Amino acid sequence: MKRFLFTTVSLGVLALGAPAFGADLPAYSKAPALVTPAYDWSGFYVGVFGGGGFGNNNLTNANGDVAFTNFTNNYNASGAVAGGEAGYQWQSGKIVLGVEADGTWSGINGNDSFQSVDALGNPSNDATSLRWAGTLRARGGIAVDRLLLFFTGGWAYGDQQHTNTDTVLGVDQFEFRKSGLTAGGGIAYAITNNVIGKFEYRYYNFGTDTRAGVTATGLTPNGQLPYSVTSTYSVVTLGLDYKFGGPVVAKY
Repeated sequence: MKRFLFTTVSLGVLALGAPAFGADLPAYSKAPALVTPAYDWSGFYVGVFGGGGFGNNNLTNANGDVAFTNFTNNYNASGAVAGGEAGYQWQSGKIVLGVEADGTWSGINGNDSFQSVDALGNPSNDATSLRWAGTLRARGGIAVDRLLLFFTGGWAYGDQQHTNTDTVLGVDQFEFRKSGLTAGGGIAYAITNNVIGKFEYRYYNFGTDTRAGVTATGLTPNGQLPYSVTSTYSVVTLGLDYKFGGPVVAKY
């Protein structure tokens, strides 16, 4: 009987102390969620690029050729391009805004393969080349973490050279530098936190330049009737930028 009472009392004491022991144990909690890093496009960057381009040149002679009627001659151009750039971007949410300047060496050139003639009816060849260009542009885009879809546009300045070769009267060559407009867009991807690769298309329009008569006869130095040249260019490039600063922001 005494043993039964002792066992009953002991079990009761253990039951009463169980909550106290449980309170000393650490409470179960869910593991914290993993942090997903979101890329920040903000910061200053410099880079290089290379690719190729195509040009369209339109030569117009308001006085005409031999028949003295309005004459228009259109010819294409192509070649390689390469250059460098620098810019700065700000990011707010998914929107990225910035400003960029670049300089481009160009080997884009083309000619009309002697499709025109001079005032005397002699075969004449016109050739136009874009030698270099520079731009100052605004940039804007939408970022999806490390991927950026962007557009760009602004002021452009280009150096072009035109050469007229007459089979009888010789060569007349002149250089013209003009301001114009440029616009385009592309895709950029942050390969690392600092290295960014991109693909870009750009369109240039440098307007029209005129080769006026400079001799007593009113003709060009090699005997051509005065004419004007209008040129536009389309360029496709691949590039690499190095971005300074701009922290990686944690996204939960």
